[in-house]
Amino acid sequence: VLCSLPLQMMLYFNVCYFPVWFLAEGMMLQLKYPLLPWHYQFLLLAAFLTLSLAECCRLYLGYVGNLQEK
Repeated sequence: VLCSLPLQMMLYFNVCYFPVWFLAEGMMLQLKYPLLPWHYQFLLLAAFLTLSLAECCRLYLGYVGNLQEK
């Protein structure tokens, strides 16, 4: 078996801490969203959604790739 134990541990802890980051960032976004101009609102929301989606994909592909030795 050639899967990487340190990588698997980092992925595990990242999966545990990602919801905490997501909630904290979402709460901060909710607090400062009404105070920003509309173009910053759009950019901030787009960046938050893009980063969240990218992180979910990265974690899934990391798990699959490491456990299937790809």
